[in-house]
Amino acid sequence: MIYAMNYFNENDIKNIKSYKFDFIELDETDHVFSITLNRPNKKNALHPQMINEIAFAFQYASYCDNVRALLLKSNGDVFCSGLDLKAISSEVEENKSTIPQANSKILIGELFNKLYKPKICQLEGDVYAGGFLLIAGCNYIVSIDGLKLGLPEVKRGIFPMQVMESLSKVISVRNVVDWCIRGYNLDVKTAYHWGLVSQITNQVEIGSVVSKWLDEVTNNSPKAIKYGLEAFDRISSSESNHKYLADMLELVLNSDDAKEGISAFKEKRKPNWK
Repeated sequence: MIYAMNYFNENDIKNIKSYKFDFIELDETDHVFSITLNRPNKKNALHPQMINEIAFAFQYASYCDNVRALLLKSNGDVFCSGLDLKAISSEVEENKSTIPQANSKILIGELFNKLYKPKICQLEGDVYAGGFLLIAGCNYIVSIDGLKLGLPEVKRGIFPMQVMESLSKVISVRNVVDWCIRGYNLDVKTAYHWGLVSQITNQVEIGSVVSKWLDEVTNNSPKAIKYGLEAFDRISSSESNHKYLADMLELVLNSDDAKEGISAFKEKRKPNWK
């Protein structure tokens, strides 16, 4: 069988338990593979090493026949704040991760597209910027009320290129583009009406709501679901778009506006666009 993801070799993936993860937590129970973002002191901001760990875990979930569904969660009050701006300046913290480096550039949107298994997000924290690549790629999102969902990139001289692509598969293009160019915060109820959030519940009941969904999908035919999601990916393939958008993001990150916006963000001042 040919697996869709090939960032790491098969032997490394098989021996997943022999590696140390420093930025995510993993659990495999009753055919459900759980990935918990675990960088709460940095608002679960994504940097290269963390993305590398997520990709390794996703490829394992894709490879392992025992895994029938993936659950995505986070520790802390922010689910994910997007790309770690310090990582852009190569200011990455020391870590104990022993995960091998991927053999090619990781595109987060494609991680979700190429994992042909049901994916659910248990959303209990705010989401910003690149964090939407994680939730937009899930098939179902259960959220507590009162969260903030924001796309502040344009305020930093950046544009949410790949996020725009992923969100446009879920909500209307007009809403996506307006959100990207104005950079405002969205409330959960509006996200529900737009179709981004699947269900709103409370902190006490979210675990049981997620478990019910997982029970339903893991009791259905895993092979039928796999072939169905693979077929859906084929008819709506956006692999070339994600590569193009990653290149466009690199272009904007190297612009004067991005440099000024990031500096202003760090210095807590209003940017002076040229």
